[in-house]
Amino acid sequence: MATVDRTMSIGQVLDIDRTTAPIMMEYGMHCMGCPFSMMETLEQGCAAHGTDVDELVEKLNAHLAGQQA
Repeated sequence: MATVDRTMSIGQVLDIDRTTAPIMMEYGMHCMGCPFSMMETLEQGCAAHGTDVDELVEKLNAHLAGQQA
């Protein structure tokens, strides 16, 4: 099972599972199609939007674990 960490880009997370997009959007990351999202890390995105990266990573990993079940 793939896991997400704070150093991964938004694009890398989407490559793992596109159904993670709504979760990232909850954290202010509405730029899924933006070319910059391929380079911006989750940590950078959360810092730019004033959200908690650890909480986001936890939610993304829980979602991915649920997809595997």
